Order: sequence, then C-alpha cells, then structure tokens
Amino acid sequence: MTKTARRDDEWELEGFDSRIIELPAEDGTLLHVEIDEPDDPAAADVTVIFAHGYALSLDSWYFQRKELQGRARLVTYDQRSHGQSGRAEFDTHHVDQLGRDLWHIIQAVAPTGPLVLIGHSMGGMTVMALAEQHPELFAERVYGVALVATTAGGLKQGSLGLPPVLGGVVNRIVPLAAAALARRKEVVELGRRSSSDLSLVLTRVYSFGSLASEQAGRFVARMIDATPIDVLAEFLPALQEHDKRAALPILQQTEVLVIVGSADRLTPQAYSEEIVRAIPGAEFVVIPNGGHMVNIEFHEEVDALIGGLLDRVWRNVRSLRAAQ
Repeated sequence: MTKTARRDDEWELEGFDSRIIELPAEDGTLLHVEIDEPDDPAAADVTVIFAHGYALSLDSWYFQRKELQGRARLVTYDQRSHGQSGRAEFDTHHVDQLGRDLWHIIQAVAPTGPLVLIGHSMGGMTVMALAEQHPELFAERVYGVALVATTAGGLKQGSLGLPPVLGGVVNRIVPLAAAALARRKEVVELGRRSSSDLSLVLTRVYSFGSLASEQAGRFVARMIDATPIDVLAEFLPALQEHDKRAALPILQQTEVLVIVGSADRLTPQAYSEEIVRAIPGAEFVVIPNGGHMVNIEFHEEVDALIGGLLDRVWRNVRSLRAAQ
C-alpha cells in the first residue's frame, strides 16, 4: 500500500493508505487510479467509484472518501488530462471518451461485484455516458448512482451564472474563445499565474454559494490552476454540447441520489430537476446556499447523503443474496 501525499497543508488533510495504479486507457493515456481497500474483507464486496468534475482532480472527493473509509472498497481516479493522469490528445477531450475511460477502469479494477458510481459535474456526465454505452452494466451490477451538481443537457442550455442576455452571447462565443485560448496557451498561462488573487476570487464566486472559508477557496483554486489552460479550452465546447437525456431512464434500475446547491451558478437547480423528472423515485436533495462545489462547501451534508445511499445499496445487496 502507498500513503498518498497530504492533499492540503492549510487544512492539514491527511493522505490515504492506497494502492496506486497508472492504468493505460484504450488510447494509451495513463489514468491515475487510487484504490482504498477496507480492513474488513466483507466490506470489499461493494466498490464505490468517484468521478470528479471539470478542471478538478480526485482530491475534490477528499471528504466523501474519508467518510466512506472501511464501509466499501473505494476507487478514485483523475480524469484524462487532469490531476496526475496523463495528457491526452485534444480530440479525446469529450464526454463519450470519459465514459469509455470509466468502463476501462471498471474492467481493470472492479470486474465483478456490485458497484456504486458517484459523479460531480463533468463526473456526473461521465456516469451518464457510461450508462448510454453499457446499459447492461446498470441492469446487472450498478446498485447505486449519485449525481452531484451536474446536468444531462449540457452547459449551453444555461447562462453560466450570468444574466440571461449576456449568458446567451457568451455561450455563442465560447467555442471560438476556447480555440483561441488553446492556440495562445503560453501567454494565457503567464497571465493566469500573475493574477492568482483574481483567480481565487472567481473560484469562490463560481464554486461556492455561501461565505466559504478562504482555505476552501484556495483548495479548489489550486486544483483549477493545476489544469492546463488548453485542456480547459478543449473540454469546454464538449461540455456545452453534452446531451445524455436519453440515458437517464437507464438509471431507474438503481438507487439514485441527485444533489444540487440552491446557489449553483454553473449547473443550477433546474438542471437537476430535469434529471429527477426522468428518473422517478430518485432521491432529490437541494442544499440551501450551496454552490457548484457543494461536496466541499457543505461536505458534512453531502457525506451523510452519500453514506445513506451506500447503506441502502448494502441493504439491497444483502437482501438479494439472502433470497438466492
């Protein structure tokens, strides 16, 4: 087992005793995967896989990962071109490829047994892409899904937290602006590093709905700052165009939890309401004053909700086995 590095000195967050794998994806891109095995072998019967969001890393799941230690087998990973995963070709920076990456990880580290899939933002889109690609997995092995601050219809349907008229203009120019940023990445990165205070302010405005601590803001800002600007630019148009509404009914076969912050500017409450309408019986929780990074900002509430989902999954697994 390898002790993963401390995540944040200001918060004094501890690392985890994890098995670390650098897993080649189907195109050879190395995916950084961390596996936390429970002390009780029986708890390893269920595997929980966390998929993080755009411009973040597996560190964004720190609190939920800590909360679920010992209650199941935990798998966290960095999406391609994020965190400690390898840099991928620009034409693979889209949601369908992320779904294939998740499938590849499941085949490699959790080929059998019940699964719980937890996705935040782009990670939620990843889970939907997987459902579209492999509906049989959700019929046979996926017992629970948590979708946190995400959308089934892409970011283009909204205003990116701006007034509607301005947001519509921004949505039309984003693909062009993204391409320009990618071409001039060295200049943009230099400006980005010289304006870290502004970066922190923007991070806190768009990530949090409440007066989150400065440590929380810096924790998120560091993940965003560590993501190359051209990677951000290359992924953004795909996130705008993402549409996996047709995959949502596939999730009805599982326990589904949908969480959103009432003050989320990037994936507002209406996006989650659309998801819930397509999945009758899903648990829907709106966290007052929560922003887009609700899993950090209100981590205790999110920890408890995801823990409750895992409890329901365990009950269903045990009931099914008892009936066999």
